[in-house]
Amino acid sequence: MAVEFLTDEQAARYGSFYEVPSRAELERYFFLDDADREAVQAKRRAHNRLGFAVQLTSVRFLGRFLPDPRQVPEEVAEYLAGQLDIEDASCLKLYGERDGTARTHAGEIQEAGGWRDFAEVREELAGWLDARAWTTGDGPKALFDAAAGWLREGRVLLPGVSRLARLVGSVREAANQRLWDALYGMLSTGQRAVLDSLLTVPPGERVSELDRLRRGPVRVSGPQMKRALERAEEIAAFGMGAVDVSRIPPRRLAELSRYGVDGKASLLRRHSDARRLATLLATTVYLTSRAVDDALDLLEVLIATKLLAKAERESAKEKLKTLPRVERASAKLATAFQVVFDTTSEQVDTDTGEIAPPKVESLEGMWAAIEQVVPRHELAAAIAALFELTPPLDSDADEAWRAMLINRFGTVRPFLKLLVTVVDFDATPEGEAVLGALLSLPELMGRKKVGPAEIDAGLLIGSWRRLVLAAPHLEPGTVDWKAYTFCVLEHLHRMLRSKQVFARNSSKWGDPRAKLLAGQAWQQARPTVLASLNLPGEAGGHLAARAALLDGTYREVAARVPDNAQIVFDDDGRLHFAALEPEPEPASLLELRAAVNAMLPRVDLPEVLLEVFSWTGADQAFTSVTGGEARLKDLNVTIAALLVAHGCNVGYTPVMGGADPLKYGRLSHVDQTYLRLATYRAANATLIEHQASIPLAQTWGGGLVASVDGMRFVVPVPSVYARPNPKYFGRRGGATWLNMINDQAAGLGGKVVAGTPRDSLYVLDVLYDRDGGRRPEMIVTDTASYSDIVFGLLTLAGFAYAPQLADLPDQKMWRVDRTADYGAFQDAARGRIDLARIERHWEDILRIIGSIHTGAVRAYDVIRMLSRDGRPTPLGDAIAHYGRIAKTLHILRLADEPGYRRQIKVQANLQEGRHALARKIFHGRAGQLYQRYQDGMEDQIGALGLVLNALVLFNTRYMDAAVNQLRADGFEVRDEDVARLSPFVRHHINVLGRYSFQLPDLPGGMRPLRDKHATDDE
Repeated sequence: MAVEFLTDEQAARYGSFYEVPSRAELERYFFLDDADREAVQAKRRAHNRLGFAVQLTSVRFLGRFLPDPRQVPEEVAEYLAGQLDIEDASCLKLYGERDGTARTHAGEIQEAGGWRDFAEVREELAGWLDARAWTTGDGPKALFDAAAGWLREGRVLLPGVSRLARLVGSVREAANQRLWDALYGMLSTGQRAVLDSLLTVPPGERVSELDRLRRGPVRVSGPQMKRALERAEEIAAFGMGAVDVSRIPPRRLAELSRYGVDGKASLLRRHSDARRLATLLATTVYLTSRAVDDALDLLEVLIATKLLAKAERESAKEKLKTLPRVERASAKLATAFQVVFDTTSEQVDTDTGEIAPPKVESLEGMWAAIEQVVPRHELAAAIAALFELTPPLDSDADEAWRAMLINRFGTVRPFLKLLVTVVDFDATPEGEAVLGALLSLPELMGRKKVGPAEIDAGLLIGSWRRLVLAAPHLEPGTVDWKAYTFCVLEHLHRMLRSKQVFARNSSKWGDPRAKLLAGQAWQQARPTVLASLNLPGEAGGHLAARAALLDGTYREVAARVPDNAQIVFDDDGRLHFAALEPEPEPASLLELRAAVNAMLPRVDLPEVLLEVFSWTGADQAFTSVTGGEARLKDLNVTIAALLVAHGCNVGYTPVMGGADPLKYGRLSHVDQTYLRLATYRAANATLIEHQASIPLAQTWGGGLVASVDGMRFVVPVPSVYARPNPKYFGRRGGATWLNMINDQAAGLGGKVVAGTPRDSLYVLDVLYDRDGGRRPEMIVTDTASYSDIVFGLLTLAGFAYAPQLADLPDQKMWRVDRTADYGAFQDAARGRIDLARIERHWEDILRIIGSIHTGAVRAYDVIRMLSRDGRPTPLGDAIAHYGRIAKTLHILRLADEPGYRRQIKVQANLQEGRHALARKIFHGRAGQLYQRYQDGMEDQIGALGLVLNALVLFNTRYMDAAVNQLRADGFEVRDEDVARLSPFVRHHINVLGRYSFQLPDLPGGMRPLRDKHATDDE
């Protein structure tokens, strides 16, 4: 039987050789050093020496002594025998024939190695587990694995699996109960009643109050904005935001709130008082700020798409309608004035040079000439038409659409007063004027007369001054307060995005400056941050070294320019690259690719998932949101079905079946209870780890190169979290999955963002929030992810940034020394890096990157904060100057090393291959994303990412086996050809129609390979 939360298979794996150790594990745990050899050689007879070595090394690897050391895998025995010069490793079967020998040896090893019994550290481990369970909320399986790791590191012999599992279960249950009791104790009797009322279903309604309040806005409109603010106001009125929950670990609060947001009210009602009310408190605290986030998300998209952009579009349409009249009137005026010039100017004979007087000498004569081509009344009409249809000379290009925007006041009227009441706005010094104007708007609304002294005229930039102060319909001494309202909202929109105006009661739209490490917190973190990022506390020496590196690289590359056929300089001195020639595909590669692809077994997608689960145990990462430890029977089958339903975008119907794991009720329950972003990420980490262990994946790379790129999805349903972009989404909105893949073809994580924002805003957040795998060292992106500030931040964070610079001739190269002669690069290197500017801001630069590195603030918010109206702040400019050193070194390396360019191209192609496979998998509903809320988008794309990694792992492992089989059969396999195999093949995987969920018996853990000459029909 399974031990509580462990399956039978997991319990059997505990402290045993469930699979043959890898070569790296053999070298790490089973290598015998001099002290080991001395202890081994003291034993008589070869089988005793080998048996002693087996016990000595096995306890390091497993954390316990084997009941029968003779059961060690043959590979381990042979590896040890080779080190001990024992020719026949099979002599191990003689070890322990005499009673007590193996036990005596184990005692010697335990004493000499300082291995302790579990009983000695049980209480210490319980305390460690309690602290971990209290702060992280890890599931029982994760805690069990962590406890086993802790015991191994402390050289403590592992206890029986049941004993350790019971300890983990009891400690976790106690930590959970303490969490619930702590939150429950923070509530008054009245607050408990208020929270319990959220689970009731009001008369005449179909859902509980909690269900109603946790639904955010969907449509983008003025009435929806009003309802979003009313929702935020209603949640805030519960007063739970004032409850001091700072003692509770943020991760535990987030875990409870996620359960409260996702779980059914009927399920919550069945819990004990402490657990129920603790969950409701955490949920309400979360919703207090989330509701404001939702309202401001809606405000941002409402202003951007329904007001500003729509007014611009309508203005452009009106301009197109008037264009024929403007053209006709302009043509008549042009014709008339041509006559004026021709008849009133002196005439010069180009042959003789003689000058003749004007053709006409009087005004009457000029008009007579004009009226011969354009009648006077038509000319007057043309002038009137141009005055009517064109803006005044002192106007700007925005006046037409701004004037049209004023007519849409009905959109903002319903929510303006609520906006300043519900949202607790604050501002930086730069945003104070806009905030003051915003707060004054409710006092101006609805009044017949508003005087100039009642508004902030300093905000009236461009055409807003005319529209507000000099509109034709205004009475003397008054202003157009509706126009002023939209002027303020336009400023507010820009200030919100740059975080110069922010909301104190919002998480997403709060002040990133308040989250930056400061004071004592920064001083405590500073040494660790500097050591981790290898940055100095003082900038002088570091910047001098960077400047010397840049200068030396310029000179070295310039010296090689005459022999470099890959680059040319145009007449303006700008750098151009020759196109990279595609690498030829030799016949040996084509033959290997065909043979390997033919050998891959033909399977249904669910079978791929089930088989990968059997290899990796990734399905164990899917734990119940309720925190329960019991797992449903055949849960892996239901999870595989749901991953297909979401990852293929086909819904439940194609995966439903008569078996219990595939019935609708079971699918729905598991979907709501086990599948969420946290469990997707935990499962993905397991797949990434297994991918890295496959020799074929190691041939592709070491996992230290990664790329980040976006994949676009049309969102055809109303959603605040989708944005328009005609190029990618047509007439609908859409979202972007910004995802990261390493050079071993493993997807390391991703982020769903609305619309198609510049990738540069999110690259660092994706890098720091990866699901698993080694930390990449080199980051490849496309041009959309590039900016000098991002270059600086990535370099400070310890990454080698390698964007593809599509418009290279337009990229300025930079230098420190103005007087240096860089040969062919002299004109290209026209920008100057100001080291003094970087040094002046060095401490703030360190604090910025330290805050990002420690997770105190999102990089997205920092980058927004460092730019205002498209221009960097002084601090942002200093970071940009630092980034220009790395950017120029990158360009010089691109110019000097074709292999570097090709490495970047290969990684970018790998990302494109993954996206192409993702499109084939996500085929249902025309590949469109039917999720209204951001959480739903992240969950569904999380399923797609997990399916992708599982399929790539399946392909990689079978391709590795195929390559080994071909080599064993005498097939010519070249290493350089193996490195060019792609794991994104899918011809052997069925992703369409109904599916098979029957996993056959796999005695060796894998299916048999097909014949290399087989066809797809066989």
